[in-house]
Amino acid sequence: MTIFQNARFFTTVNHMKDLPATRAEVAFVGRSNSGKSSAINTLANRTRLAFVSKTPGRTQHINFFDLGDERYLVDLPGYGYAEVPEAVRRHWVELLGRYLQTRSSLIGLLMIMDARHPLKELDHNMLEYFRMTGKPVHILLSKADKLSRQDQHKTLAAVKQALADYPGVSVQMFSSLKKTGTDEVEQVVVGWFDACTDGQELCQQDPD
Repeated sequence: MTIFQNARFFTTVNHMKDLPATRAEVAFVGRSNSGKSSAINTLANRTRLAFVSKTPGRTQHINFFDLGDERYLVDLPGYGYAEVPEAVRRHWVELLGRYLQTRSSLIGLLMIMDARHPLKELDHNMLEYFRMTGKPVHILLSKADKLSRQDQHKTLAAVKQALADYPGVSVQMFSSLKKTGTDEVEQVVVGWFDACTDGQELCQQDPD
């Protein structure tokens, strides 16, 4: 069983004060409709662990999934298009921003991008915003099955070149439909958690 298949829903948080104490956690983030929820479900080998909707912006809170051993998978609100009231949108931005910048037990970010439309302005903004933390980012180019094998190689090479100036950022192809790329994601995340277990600075405990 992979680390993601241990995932069980733990709690939903809408305010920073309600964040649970953890030893280490990895978070999924992406533009609305990037395939984030599908990627989580595929990695966990579940159909509805994370809610999948044709309506962008349905993930409105920070959702925690327990992986065991005081480790968590975190599903963050999608950024970008969402038909929600402006007050709700502002709350999302503040909640997401504060979490990414101040959550000390966050050890790495899994960023989902549609392989057909990678590195849009909002993606670059997110990378710039998060790079200040010095924590690693692993990008999943989702919906890779929508591209030919040749286009997958071209897209992957182009994204890697575009990210050459971003230290600590890695990238791979991923398909929820074909279930391809799951082993690579597993290897990256297990490496992050192992580094935390070994006492490296990557992992810090948040206070109760």
